[in-house]
Amino acid sequence: MKADDYTMNLVLQGLGDCQQRLERIAALTAPERVVQLSATALRCEGISYSPALRQTIEVAAHAAQLDATYMMGIHKLDEFKLVAMDMDSTLITIECIDEIADMQGLKPQVAEITEAAMRGELDFSESLKRRVALLEGLEASALERVYEERLRLSLGAEEMLQAVQAAGLKTLLVSGGFTYFTERLKPRLGLDYTRANELEIVDGKLTGRVLGEIVDADVKKQTVEHVCAAMGIRPDQAIVMGDGANDLKMMSVAGISVAFRAKPVVREQASVALNFVGLDGILHLLG
Repeated sequence: MKADDYTMNLVLQGLGDCQQRLERIAALTAPERVVQLSATALRCEGISYSPALRQTIEVAAHAAQLDATYMMGIHKLDEFKLVAMDMDSTLITIECIDEIADMQGLKPQVAEITEAAMRGELDFSESLKRRVALLEGLEASALERVYEERLRLSLGAEEMLQAVQAAGLKTLLVSGGFTYFTERLKPRLGLDYTRANELEIVDGKLTGRVLGEIVDADVKKQTVEHVCAAMGIRPDQAIVMGDGANDLKMMSVAGISVAFRAKPVVREQASVALNFVGLDGILHLLG
């Protein structure tokens, strides 16, 4: 079967008053049927698929600040049992280590290393050690300041979590960041599982070291697999969300992988890319 023999569905979604933009992009697909999913989303059903048309739609949608997701058939939320999320720049809007470094006057240096690691240009474990080493001597109270003053949930995070939890899915927060933050978000958001790195603190100050095994790309993938095994489900019954190169391995085992405001290398490999809407955009794809 040739690529252009396929028929697929396309979900278009945006923010704010976007109905005209949605209809304009939808018309380009010549769909058999258009289903209005909400005031900011619609599904074009039975569209003829070709790589050329897909590229045209994706370019036009991006220019219109809409997210366009091609899907075979219609998936339901109850087909999945677990949502696994990265924390920094995914569930939350900041990179915690960059903000901690800002307390030390070192944000530009640390942020540069963070960005390179997220693009996949640096080994994550080595980059984390380098960044944490720069924090040596910082008062541990800086962590509380970052949590209270700077940590914000990403757009749509609470709505997404409420919906998946109401549907009976379990939640996992797996992060190359720090337990200080994951352990506070766990009860706040009703999360079921968390895994992250532990900063060593002695006499109320950061030592510049991480305790135990570093949560890198391999450990993230293993954590998703272990939680799935503990739940008695297959990894393809998980939805995995991330933004950086160190999320790709855990995303690769998922039934649906979601690149949220992600680096290009991640968007290219994910099954869903959300560049404009919030994390709750995944809900329009599963109903």
